[in-house]
Amino acid sequence: MATDTLAKAALDAVIRQAAARQRRRGAAVWGVRILVVVLGLSAWELAARYWVDFDGTTHFSKPLDWKDHAQRWALDQFFYSQPSQIWQRLVDWFTVGPSSGPIWEHIGVTMGEAVSGFAIGSLGGVVLGVLLGRARFLADVLAPFIKAANAIPRIVLASLFVIWFGLGLSSKIATAVVLVFFAVFFNAFQGAREVDRNLVDNARILGASRSKVLTSIVIPSATSWILASLHVAFGFALIGAVVGEVIGARRGLGLLIAHSQGTFDAAGIYAGMIVITVVALIAEWLLTAVERRLLRWRPPTATDSVHV
Repeated sequence: MATDTLAKAALDAVIRQAAARQRRRGAAVWGVRILVVVLGLSAWELAARYWVDFDGTTHFSKPLDWKDHAQRWALDQFFYSQPSQIWQRLVDWFTVGPSSGPIWEHIGVTMGEAVSGFAIGSLGGVVLGVLLGRARFLADVLAPFIKAANAIPRIVLASLFVIWFGLGLSSKIATAVVLVFFAVFFNAFQGAREVDRNLVDNARILGASRSKVLTSIVIPSATSWILASLHVAFGFALIGAVVGEVIGARRGLGLLIAHSQGTFDAAGIYAGMIVITVVALIAEWLLTAVERRLLRWRPPTATDSVHV
């Protein structure tokens, strides 16, 4: 009894030490990440505020004249902006709002387009990928057509969709759909092909129908492949929505970027990029949470134990 108690205490101590090492590692990783961001932004800010003559004279917060070839080591604020200006643009957007409407309305429109395109493209990619993954003859027949469609630069289709569907939501959703579809389709197709043949054969010997094999074996086996593709697919959906808005729209983050480009407002372009990045990171976090919940049956991997 005493031996069991000592063994349990030793095991608890080892677990606590491992958890403490993991926390220290996580803190170190985040510390280095923050340091990299701070150093990068500080260097950018200083490079945009200073310029140096060849004679060694340093000037602060003065405009750079590119016709004077005696000047060097500077970033022109007109072209590259600076972090303080970008922050001020973000503050203005979220307090006063852009001239084209409230910032939350633009975010909502872009998110609506991206989520709609993501849902439609993912559903189509999963269904066709799994079905063609199990129907080898049909997959062989359609293979050259699928490869040809995948070879088309799909961003270019955004201009065509504007002609077909106008400046409304439909053209942006269509662009997001074609970008998402192939990212999900090929993963679902490969996941359906990678199903253990012995499992399928045993199920058929026991009398399982094709639909039962599909729902009980094929789809669960392909789930990891499908969920892995969704992380990339939502980024593609955002790209499709924003590109469509840049080409032509009445609302959306792409419209803000297009307006900033038209007025040579580099800070506005960077601010739009930051908002899109934050939206994408939030979506990535939600998808990761859903994936972990759906794959709780899967044993933890080595990468899961060191994930920060």
